[in-house]
This record gives sequence, structure tokens and C-alpha cells, in this order.
Amino acid sequence: MGIEMKKTVLTFIKRRLSFIMIAALMPGLSSMSFAAETEAETKQDIVILVTSDVHCGIDQGFGYEGLEQIREALQKNGDYTILVDDGDSIQGEPIGMITRGESMIDLMNAMDYDVAIPGNHEFDYGMDTFLNLTKRADFPYISCNLNKEGDTLLPPYVIKDVNGTKIAFVGVTTPKTLSTTMPKNFQDKEGNYIYGFLQEDETGEKLYEAVQSAVDDAREEGADYVIVMAHLGNEAECEPWTYKDVIANVSGIDILIDGHSHDTDQVTMIDEAGDEVVRMAVGTKLNGIGLIRISSEDGSITPDFYSWTNDVSLPELFGLENDMTGPIEEEKDGLESELQRVIGKTVIDLVINDPEAVDENGVPIRIVRRAETNLGDLVTDAFLYASGADIAFANGGGIRADITEGNITYEDILKVYPFSNTICVIEATGQQILDALEWGARAVPEECGGFLQAAGMTYEIHTDIESSCVADENGMFAGVKGEYRVQNVMIGDEPLDSAKTYTLASQNYTVVENGEGFTMFDGCDVVQEIPLDNQVLIQYLTGPLEGVVSDEYADPYGQGRIVAVEDSVEKTEE
Repeated sequence: MGIEMKKTVLTFIKRRLSFIMIAALMPGLSSMSFAAETEAETKQDIVILVTSDVHCGIDQGFGYEGLEQIREALQKNGDYTILVDDGDSIQGEPIGMITRGESMIDLMNAMDYDVAIPGNHEFDYGMDTFLNLTKRADFPYISCNLNKEGDTLLPPYVIKDVNGTKIAFVGVTTPKTLSTTMPKNFQDKEGNYIYGFLQEDETGEKLYEAVQSAVDDAREEGADYVIVMAHLGNEAECEPWTYKDVIANVSGIDILIDGHSHDTDQVTMIDEAGDEVVRMAVGTKLNGIGLIRISSEDGSITPDFYSWTNDVSLPELFGLENDMTGPIEEEKDGLESELQRVIGKTVIDLVINDPEAVDENGVPIRIVRRAETNLGDLVTDAFLYASGADIAFANGGGIRADITEGNITYEDILKVYPFSNTICVIEATGQQILDALEWGARAVPEECGGFLQAAGMTYEIHTDIESSCVADENGMFAGVKGEYRVQNVMIGDEPLDSAKTYTLASQNYTVVENGEGFTMFDGCDVVQEIPLDNQVLIQYLTGPLEGVVSDEYADPYGQGRIVAVEDSVEKTEE
């Protein structure tokens, strides 16, 4: 790689990478000496490396090999490193789905993680599987609010003692977990909830008390620093359990690491005691790595954030090979031939992210959870084709990856739909359908995993009307108390009839299992079950589309099935 190419590559790193790290990452510089080694024998900073929402993206962004290279560079500089993960690691790519998380735990063991917390997607394979994975892990999982019948299920915190400096890590998992993965994963055979996340308290006080108790206990045990590892997010639908809510109602936290919403916002807030607390977020798929440095000289604690926004991963671009190369290749080899089987092709990009807009760190803005996209149109068309139903829904939170122009492989399909949900056809009234649309649109223009992409119908969202949806103690839909912001719903060419019964095709997660809180379909008759969502998408591609996604899906913002109306009041000129 030439010098000019190296300079170009470095422009993709949004924040500073120290000279030591760049030297370690770039093959041509890896033999340089480090003057700090002698001093490091007597003074040793502690650096906490942070990953979050990896979603099996082991070779994306920095990749595990890039993360390992950064850690090696820090250690060569004399720093003591601690590696933590903030949840949603084991799900999101075929390597996780096919092995039910085991390959990811094995790779995290190879990475020598020190501590992790469960995100909401750690439970996608079932509670028993998650608990078995915690036993497989060589590192502890912690959470102060995951409980079984009121008893804490995991340690609320752990303390790492580094040369006499005690650092406590407190874990907290979003109470939205109960509705954002299969609710049955938290129930007994009779359908009673036996696992929970303190979601029953709509004020958020129980969660704040659990975090405060863990912080206080860690301090009493001698912790010099307390870092909260929180999988909470910044989305409006997660209130009153967002990172902002927790920081504002808890004291004694030095830094709060946050995940779930996949953002990279670095925010300073005032806690309950009036002290400043930094909230760190590091994106998804290893496109960001957080660093928290504790100085050996003055004891100061300083957060930092590195991002990688190049389309080519860092390991691939630099040709990295290190201690993680072998384990990664070993886990991937067994899956490769099946995953690379070509299913069809697309002449356009099919998106979940805005094709143009990016955030301040250069990360694409995800729109599939708040607006129509062409990929949302495609998958719901597939559901409609396979089922013959009147209409089809797909929650935006379940559509997980873009499909870029060119060949479409089996791996591409599994990245779009890694959960393998069954498609069900139910009979639902027009009122139930309207309630579902209203529930899905309650957070617009903010994100909501339950936002409904649709086929066989169109609808408007009047964003100037505040959502009046009501949730129960478990975060499930309990009704609409005011004016509907979803209006002018058309089924085919006819207005929605609230008293009429329609056939609706969607994932069992949504219409049967109450996923994302869709309880309005409880009691509906299931009249048909068809193959898994990813297999239905394959059938649609190879059947009516004859292997080619054409220009009919060319507009990334869809075909006009969902329209946001910003002002419901018609203005006339005077």
C-alpha cells in the first residue's frame, strides 16, 4: 500500500488514533519503537475498550482483528487494557443464527473479553440458550435488573482490581426487552411472565433504584470508579428507561456506556447530585470503539471514541493478521459455501438506511424504523405473494441489513432476516389493523422497532398529532386514548372499514407472539402458516421476480405506501 493510499485511508478515522495505534495498524510502520516502554514499567494507565451492538459483525468496521491490534498497541505502550461489551453481540448475522450464538461466545472468549451485559437480542434464541451461553463464556455477564420472579438472575456488578485501582462495572438491560424479542422467551409453559426487567413500573423508579443500589454497593465495596454498562438507547419509545432518564435519576456514576440505539452520540449530562456524567455510545457492527483512559498520574478518567466509516473493513484494507485471524477463519469456514450461494440479483440498492444522510460521525441514518423504504416494500410484497392475504406487515426493527446492487446471496437474505420468524396469516378487523398502524407509528419522526412497512395498502401518518397510544405495565399496547395520527388508510382501492374482517400476513413475532407490544391481535384466528420470513423472500425472488429485483423498487424511499403529513390543518391564502 502506497503512502498516498495510507493518507487517504486515515481520513476515514473520524477522531484521533494515536501514533502508537496507527503504527500498529499499518504494516509498513509496525516495526517502529516505542519510547514510552521504559516509563510504562513504573506507570501504567488503565484503558477500557468498549464494543456494543456488534450483531455478529466480526469482520466489519474495525473487526475483531482491528480491535485486537489496537489492544496490542495499547499494551505495547504500557497501558493495562480491559475489554467490555455492551450487549447485542450474538445475533444479527448468519454466524450467530446458525450456531445460536455459540460461535460468537467462542470468539469473545478468544478476544479475552472481561465483562459483558445482555442486550435485548441476547434472548432471541430463548432464555435457556442464553443462560447456557453465559456458562460457555469465560467472562461474566452482569445485569442489575434482569430478574426471575423478583430475584436478580445475574450479578448486578463486578469489580476489576488493577494494581490496587478498583473499577466497578454495573450492568443494566432495557426493560423494552420484554417486547422487542419473543415475549414467550420470558414466560412459563402457562404463559405467565416469570422473567422481567423491572418493566412493570411505568415511572422508571424501580429501574433507577436498582441501578443506584448497584452503584452504592460497588462504592461500599471499595470501587474507585463506577462505570455503568447500559443497553438502554436514546429512542423515544424507550422512555422512561433511556440513558437520559437513568443519568438524571442516579448519582455516583463516572461514565455511562450506552447501546441499543446504534448511535454514536457522546453526551455530557448532569446527574441527580448535580455532577457531570458522560454518556458514551459506539455505534454498531464494530464501526466504533470506545476508549476510557484512567490516568496513572492524576487519576483522571477520560472517554474517547474512534470510528471507522470506510465501506471496506479495517482488517481487509490493511491485510491484518494477528491472534484473532485463526479463530475467525475457523468459525467462518464451515459456513462459507452455503452462505455464498447466489439466489438472484438486484439492479438497485435496497436500503434500510438513508442513501444520502449521515450523522455527525459519518454513520448512515437508519430510516426503516420511521419511514417507508424500498426494501420494506420488497419484503412485504414477498409476504403478500406467499400468503395471498389482503395485506401484509413487516416491522422495521426486524429488517436488519441493506442489499446492495449486484448478486444476492443466501448470506444477504439471512442478514436481512436473521431471526427466522414464521409467516402467519390471521383474520383481523379493520379496527385492529388501524390500532396496529397507530402503535407502529407512535414515535414518528423518531425510530420505533415496531414501525410497520406494508403491502396491499397505503396510509398517512399525521406527525403534528401527538401519539395517544397507551402501554400496559409490560410495555404492550393497551389502547388509544385520543385522536389517531394514522389516517386515510386504504386497503387496495377501498377505504379501511373498521368493522370488516381482513386477512393479514406478518411474522408470528408480531401478530401472534406480541413482539414490539402488538397485543391488539390477541384472539385472532390464525388461518395459515407458511415458511420462514427469509425463505419467503427467497421464494419471491426466484418466483414472480424471476431472480431479478428491477427498477420498480428503484426509489429508496419506496412507492408511496406510507406518507408523513406534517400539518393536518389545511391552510388557505387570505
